[in-house]
Amino acid sequence: MGMLLTTVNEGPTATITLGRPDKRNALSAALIAELQEALQAAGADDAVRCVVLTGAGEVFSAGADLSELQELQDATPIENEADSRRLAELLRTIYRLPKPVIARINGHALGGGCGLAAVCDISIARDGSRLGFPEVRLGFVPAIVGVFVARKLREASARDLLLRGRLVTAAEAVQAGLITRVVAQEDLDHVVSETAREIAEETSSSAVAFTKRMLGDLPGMGFEEALAYAVQLNAFARGTADCRAGIAAFLRHEEPPWKTS
Repeated sequence: MGMLLTTVNEGPTATITLGRPDKRNALSAALIAELQEALQAAGADDAVRCVVLTGAGEVFSAGADLSELQELQDATPIENEADSRRLAELLRTIYRLPKPVIARINGHALGGGCGLAAVCDISIARDGSRLGFPEVRLGFVPAIVGVFVARKLREASARDLLLRGRLVTAAEAVQAGLITRVVAQEDLDHVVSETAREIAEETSSSAVAFTKRMLGDLPGMGFEEALAYAVQLNAFARGTADCRAGIAAFLRHEEPPWKTS
């Protein structure tokens, strides 16, 4: 991998660390490209059961690289659209990755960086972190992150965060439903690693992948369409190797085959 992030595989967990602490892990085009590549590699690696995403230094990510955005003010509409599409594709990759992605929020997460944290399946922040979407205070529109935030939050919470552009504490972000949990700084590594271990050892990789796909698909469906989809997925799941093995192991009072300890 390149110089802007690192990927470390420890057992079934791949930890990807944004590596621009001097720039508060701002999402430059180069960093987005490297992160996209790293996520796709983790998603395709059968040995990886879970991905942890974090930032180097004391900030998770300050969002868009504003110096690059300033340069793009003189770019053509097509060039600006291509740049915007790269962030959209990155967030969609996390949203659709067949492996659960845990955000280890080691510090502030702003704008696109907050979107990066929020789109992860499980987001765990250290106490003292602040999160939010300050785009409107810069004359910018939180358009791409807004797609995912609007799916995740109640409308009232989404409007409050996106229209006011204010930063909230990690505890307030949990209350709004933006992230999953806030922990003391000294507990962050333990909680993240234990969550990753639980996913890797206690769950079926195929069942998790199908469940994650289902959670992404359902919001765009009407009631009858969603129910028909669920019936088909339920019936399909019964025939998978993991379902057969898991039920057989349960009835024999044994551990399922994917449990490694």
